[in-house]
Amino acid sequence: MNPATVPTLVEDLQGDGRWLSMHNRFLLDTKEKEPDVVFIGDSLIQRLVHTEMWNNFFAPMHALNFGIGGDLIQNVLWRIENGELDHINPKVVVVLVGTNNFHCTAEQIAEGIMELVRVIRDKQPDAYIVLPTLLPRGQNPNPLRDRNAQVNKLVRSKVSAVPKCEIVTIDKGFIQPDGTISHHDMHDYLHLTNSGYQKAFEPVYELLLQLLTEGETEKDLTPSE
Repeated sequence: MNPATVPTLVEDLQGDGRWLSMHNRFLLDTKEKEPDVVFIGDSLIQRLVHTEMWNNFFAPMHALNFGIGGDLIQNVLWRIENGELDHINPKVVVVLVGTNNFHCTAEQIAEGIMELVRVIRDKQPDAYIVLPTLLPRGQNPNPLRDRNAQVNKLVRSKVSAVPKCEIVTIDKGFIQPDGTISHHDMHDYLHLTNSGYQKAFEPVYELLLQLLTEGETEKDLTPSE
């Protein structure tokens, strides 16, 4: 059985219940707010909310951030199946998760991401699903970096036939000619700096801008009676 496709509650190993508290806070947001965009995923999504990129570009789009650090694909599956996309009608759902699935193969991670697509589509049949590529990781070339690159290739081939679902490339420009990643882009060679977020998420912003204005353009072009 592929662990990445089995919805899994995070075990409270530290004893403070923070993961479930965050999930419950997200549930409250779905009942109190009306987002056009929902971001959901691991720490790369969670930390986005503290950046200039979020404040200047994504927050004005009426976006919610449902990122939790350390999450695996199966944890995000559990969160979605337990209400995080209920009570709202976002136009776009952005999902970035998978780099923390250390014990999974590239094929298993790609299958897990496609299971996320299936569950999101079931919850939000009219929403557009955006899948940013997994980012490279580690200062120097390493197996996890290679695995993430393989996941991106597999997911790209799988989503090509899925309507209203698009993979957006955000992993370009991080690996330097000598194969290293700069701490100016990823301070710990995994998590993005402010400038790293600008580099990675600008393509996401451009796609969201296009998707959110398409409907408005169609309305503007509708002949008045």
